[in-house]
Amino acid sequence: MQQLRDAFGRQITYVRLAVTDRCNLRCTYCMPAEGAVIVERKELLTFKEMYRITRVLTELGVRKVRLTGGEPFVRKNLIDFLKMLSFNDLLEAINITTNGALIAAHISDLERLKVKTVNLSIDSLQPEKFAKITRRDVFDQVWETYELLAKSKLKLKLNVVIQSGVNTDEIADFVALTKHKEMDVRFIEEMPFNGVGVRKTTEVWDYKRILEEIRVVAPTLQTLPLETSSTSRNFKVEGAKGTVGIIPAYTRTICNDCNRIRITSTGMLKNCLFDEGVFSIRDFLRKGASNEELKQLFVDLVAQKPKNGFVAEASRTKNKKVSESMSSIGG
Repeated sequence: MQQLRDAFGRQITYVRLAVTDRCNLRCTYCMPAEGAVIVERKELLTFKEMYRITRVLTELGVRKVRLTGGEPFVRKNLIDFLKMLSFNDLLEAINITTNGALIAAHISDLERLKVKTVNLSIDSLQPEKFAKITRRDVFDQVWETYELLAKSKLKLKLNVVIQSGVNTDEIADFVALTKHKEMDVRFIEEMPFNGVGVRKTTEVWDYKRILEEIRVVAPTLQTLPLETSSTSRNFKVEGAKGTVGIIPAYTRTICNDCNRIRITSTGMLKNCLFDEGVFSIRDFLRKGASNEELKQLFVDLVAQKPKNGFVAEASRTKNKKVSESMSSIGG
């Protein structure tokens, strides 16, 4: 089988696919208060186009797809698309990243499909602070989703974006959640993908600082073996059922064995989160490309994947400042 490999010998086995650029929340670290500029619906990939892209990628060795947004469950008939994807015999796992406000009624459906993991974004355990971060009063809905997912057969991961001056005082509370539940809490370095750019702060909360704070409440923290191509560095509190991880997304120390590509909701291929998009797969499809032509295109484009996020950022030409909304990229 032909495989996707870049110039550094890294094999691509994982695609992050944004199914929409729309979101029902307005998180401060993701977009401005007025929201990001959304595209016309005709510019979004159709589910049939997404399925075709995913099928071709699996024939090139991709085995995992993560559906992102915006918020995936804002897209109408998403469950039907998940059923389509589940028919792909080459696909081993479908994972979903969600803010949790809309999916409670769909969890039983997800358990019957190829969905393996749900990453639930929740940046505060305090309802009032949660509302300030998301600019929406939906904490109760998200917490209900958390409780249902914790009881389901799906693997649960909590994504917590650590924001200086906002939620750093809650790190210990999130770590405590792992004591009695088999789930992963992953702290994520804040990134500039908010529609504005790097936020001015008085303190830098990077990987090292977050780890120091975790060790304050868990001095005997155990370092877990580093998994190949993992985006997080993982730890375990003594006696805990779950794990704690840190994703150094902004300091970018996770690039060396990267096995991922991204496709935005409008079909733009991104070899790296920090590049500005390398090719419109949507336009290529709509001009009548065959599956074999699509395969060769992916092979050629992945060969250009940069060594790391710093190289990708330096190669930007249209807009040197990294400031896109994560909603438009695919969170």
